[in-house]
Amino acid sequence: MSDLLVVEEINMSVAWAKAFLHMMEVSEATPLVVTVRGFNNGVPQEVIAIREAIDEALNEHATNLSCHTVANTIFPSSLWNPKLERQCLFARYLSILPRVHRDRRNRYGTYFERLIAYGYNGDLSKGTNQLEHIIETWHRNNHRRTALQAAIFDPMKDHTHQLQRGFPCLQHVTFARQHPSGLAVTGFYATQYIFERAYGNYLGLCRLGHFMAHEMGLKLTQMTCVAGVGSRGNYSRTSLLDLEQQIRHILVTIS
Repeated sequence: MSDLLVVEEINMSVAWAKAFLHMMEVSEATPLVVTVRGFNNGVPQEVIAIREAIDEALNEHATNLSCHTVANTIFPSSLWNPKLERQCLFARYLSILPRVHRDRRNRYGTYFERLIAYGYNGDLSKGTNQLEHIIETWHRNNHRRTALQAAIFDPMKDHTHQLQRGFPCLQHVTFARQHPSGLAVTGFYATQYIFERAYGNYLGLCRLGHFMAHEMGLKLTQMTCVAGVGSRGNYSRTSLLDLEQQIRHILVTIS
């Protein structure tokens, strides 16, 4: 039996660590809710040793993933220059999208693609830029809460009879003002794999929130990730025991 797990922390790395250690005991949590509230100019507080330990374990398990590469599927931070107009980011991402699609893992698309070209089906000009719409709506002084949301899941594409599909696990993203000038971002996942994806998911949502806060004239103050099912995935506890011991040791050293 899997039970609800709620984690609230100032430090994003510690939040992930607590969720991971819980999942090492019970395998799944239904649902898993993680909230982070510690930011320095839009950047989440981290324990770099924890992120490095995850990346090392991901490499040892030959996942071809890192926390950064997972985060990039939600928000491509290396393409964003806050000093330039946001359209530069959108244009740069769309220009590299054909190359992104050549990676088999992106055959169904990426999260950022769905955010800025929802409904894209071979003609990018016909995709809906949901982030642009949210930002424009905000600056027109329409602060209706239901206007500040973006869909990822597309039933026209994603309702299939495949036994395994993989994408999209992230279903929906919402933004909410926190008075007086804060912005909270919340991501909703159907399923989230705590070892392979969760840290990168949290990082990507924070980066997306930072971008949106910047463009809306606010400051990122909270990231919440809600997973209908938080899971260890196909990894046994034994296979992740070294990582578990590293995380426990790091938490002791920083306490």
